[in-house]
Order: sequence, then C-alpha cells, then structure tokens
Amino acid sequence: MSDLAVRDPEASNRTWRTAAVGRYAAAVLAGGLLHVAFPPRVLWWTAVIAFALLWFALDGARVRRAALLGFAFGLAFFLCHLLWIDDFLGRDFGPAPWLVLSALMALFTAAACALVPLVARLPGAPVWAALLFVLQETARGRIPFNGFPWGRVAFGQVEGPYLPLAAIGGAPLVSFAVVATGFGVAAWVARPRDVRRAWPVLPLVAALAVAPAVGVDAQDGVRTVAVVQGNAPDLGLGLLGARDTLRRNHLRGTADLTAAIRAGRVPVPDLVVWPESATGTGDHDPVLDQAVADLGVPALIGALRRVDGYEENAVIAWDPRTGAGESYAKQELVPFAEHIPLRPLARLVTPFADAPDLRAGSEPGVLDIAGTRVGVGICYEVAYDAVLRESAARGARLLVVPTNNAWYGRGEMTYQQLAMSRLRAVEHGRAVVVAAVSGVSAVVRPDGSVARSTGMFTEDALVDTVPLRSDTTIATRWGGALEVLFTLAALAACAIGLRRRPRT
Repeated sequence: MSDLAVRDPEASNRTWRTAAVGRYAAAVLAGGLLHVAFPPRVLWWTAVIAFALLWFALDGARVRRAALLGFAFGLAFFLCHLLWIDDFLGRDFGPAPWLVLSALMALFTAAACALVPLVARLPGAPVWAALLFVLQETARGRIPFNGFPWGRVAFGQVEGPYLPLAAIGGAPLVSFAVVATGFGVAAWVARPRDVRRAWPVLPLVAALAVAPAVGVDAQDGVRTVAVVQGNAPDLGLGLLGARDTLRRNHLRGTADLTAAIRAGRVPVPDLVVWPESATGTGDHDPVLDQAVADLGVPALIGALRRVDGYEENAVIAWDPRTGAGESYAKQELVPFAEHIPLRPLARLVTPFADAPDLRAGSEPGVLDIAGTRVGVGICYEVAYDAVLRESAARGARLLVVPTNNAWYGRGEMTYQQLAMSRLRAVEHGRAVVVAAVSGVSAVVRPDGSVARSTGMFTEDALVDTVPLRSDTTIATRWGGALEVLFTLAALAACAIGLRRRPRT
C-alpha cells in the first residue's frame, strides 16, 4: 500500500493548525517585545528580536495570512504602548477609545505585512520589507485626520547604538535600521548556508560603524535655562476645570524660583520656560507681567491664548520690561482633542467633542529671545519630524518642548514623549529643554543623554546650562528628502514584486 493511501488527513490538519497558532503566537510575542524596547525601560535590543520573530511568522505566508499576522503584531504592540489612553479616558468612556485607537493603528502594520509577500522573493528581501514598515509609519503619521505618529520604532532606541543614525536620517533611518537588522538576521538564521541572505545586515553594521559622533560642545556660547514645573493634581479629565489651579501653581513656582535666585541658591538664568497651557491669557496680563518682571529675565510662557475670537495653544516670549511679545501657535493639533473630526461619533470617545477647535498656527516654531534663536515644538508636535526640523533649519540654536502630560496619570506616556525629544536632540544636534506641567521635565544634551530631570506629579524647578550649537546635521538638511526616497523605494519594490508574483 502506498504512503499516500495511509496518510492521515486529520493529522495533517492538526499539524497545519499547530503551525498557524505558532505563527500568531510569534507575532503577538513580537508586538509585546517591541513595546518593551521603549522607555522608561532601556531594553532597546528587544526591538531587534521582535522583528526577527515577526519575520519568522511571516515567512512563506500569503497576503491574507500576512495581513492577519501583521494585525496581531500591531494590536499586541499598541495595546501595551497606548495603555495610557485608558488611564486618561477609561473612567468616563470605558476601554473603547484605547481599543479603537490601538486597532486602527494595527491596521497600518497589517497593511505593511500584507505587502511583505510581494517583496519576499526579491534579492535583499529584508531590506524591502523594512522599507514597507517605515512606509506604514510615514502613512500613519499623516492619515487619518493628520495622523498619529506615536510608537515609531525609532522612539524606542534612545538608549541603543542606533541612535546616532538620527543625525543622518532622523527617525525614518533609525526605524529602518532596527527593522532591517531584525528581518535580516532572521532571514540568515533560517538559511545560514545561503550567504546571500546575510548581506542586508552588513550595510547596517557599516552604517553603525561610521555613524557620526554627535557633538555636545558649545559653538555659540551657552545659556542657563530654568524650567518651572508647577505641577497639577492627578485628576485625569478633572483637569478640564482646573485651569485656575494650573495658573496658580506655576505663578507660585515662579515666585519660589525668583526667591531662590535672589538668595543665591541657584544661578541667575538667561531664560525661564513654562510648560504647555500652564495658564490662560489674553492681550494683557498684568499678573504675568509682574511675575516675569520680578524674575528679571525673559520667559517663554505656555498659554491657551484667545486671539480674534479664537483660542490658540501658544508659547509667548515674555520680556521683563515690555511684557508679551512674539509668539508661536501650535501647528500640529491633536485629533479628537484640539480639533474634532466627525463630531457626532467623537462624542462617544472624547470629552472635547462639543468644544470649538483650536486655531492651528501657520508660522514656523522659532522665537528670538534672550539673545538666542530658540526652536519650539509644543507637546504632541515632537512626534512629527517636520516641526523641529524646520526650526533647526531656520537657525534655532536651542530647542524647547513645552508639554502638558498631567492628563495621563502615572503611566508611560511622559517617558515615551521624552524619548522623542531625546531623538530630536541627536537628529538636529541641539540641546532640548522639556518643560512639563507635572513631569517629567528634563534638560537633554545634543547627544540625547539626559542631564537633569524631575519626578512626576511634583512641584519642581530645573536650572542648568546648555550649549548653543550652529552646525546643521544631514538629517536637518535632507531628512525630508530621505523619507520621500524611502517611500518611493518601498512602492517600487512592491511594483516589481507584483510583476514577479507567480500567476495562477
């Protein structure tokens, strides 16, 4: 009797099901490991393992299976990574906002993985597959409703050896390098005798070897900068009614800083920075005028400001003699918070649905204050490549990121956002001052290291001296062009793979 006659169909089905379960388990584990790579942890290397596991899961999968595996991977990652959304909205809206946003973001990873079978037969497949992953990061930073660029692979690499690559190609290059390494190592391990499959790893090793050492020395002098962290009660959505508390806390913190300066306990700063939306203000604010006059030095005041009947999320340059001067209004507004698409549906997931949209700014984030051109990106804007890139390109010698993370409780959101500021420091070769309402505030050196930082939900002040730098990095000059090049290369690989796909 032939082997075919005695083959057990049920056993074959069990084997197939076991293999399928193994693929999905690997994808879910990979998503969890990717999250573990992000701060406040320092386990950057788990991201490489995550993408190696994802490659094993995708190996040989067809388009539909690859899409489902990509969705499982993305959902596992975003459910962990965005848990702070539930800390913020869960008490009033349940888990729906967190689950819906995580699932929506996972659709992007599903789309990227669905395209992997198209490029899997091309020479250097891990490279093209990594470009697909960067493509989905680019896409979800733009759509829908201006996108949500949180959780990019690069933002989890601020403690690892890939970080210097940010000075060459910004976040897209760092993400590409990590993903391509994981995919390339897995492809080589799967077929170790096929030396051709090892070559995608080699250019990455070479890139890391020649990655520029990021300069931290002062080229245009130094500035002593103070940050006022006035703190806020840990109320979540209760902060909607606590604007007066935020203002009072930051005025008190500024008065304490003034007293410490006069007593000689801290050095006299050249510039004082308040966090995002630490106060409301209008055309005239005699209380702020007096507070800054008492300081005796210029300040950058984060304020919700009403102008011409519209409210803006702004940073205002406040002079101790002349009062409010030039300002920067936030350009990249948070969807479903600062601008509300789909208002009837938004009422199901956000408390801001009935509030008028803030007015978005249209001018670049550069302010001349304290004898220094300062680049500004407000809170959520630090996740977008273009905002601080434009500031650095327009001559900013120092970058400032005012933020209000008090909404999100004691979760990981503030550490995730600080990691973005650390990557931007390297990307543009500038010191970054992060001013947070309730922490973590920090002073970041141009190499991405944290010089000083505060705790969460504490009233505090930081005073430190930062270098001013004028060198322009490759990423500042050409980062946008590299992202376009990556996108075109990914699309071209898909087109070639589609033409080469076996016809049935």
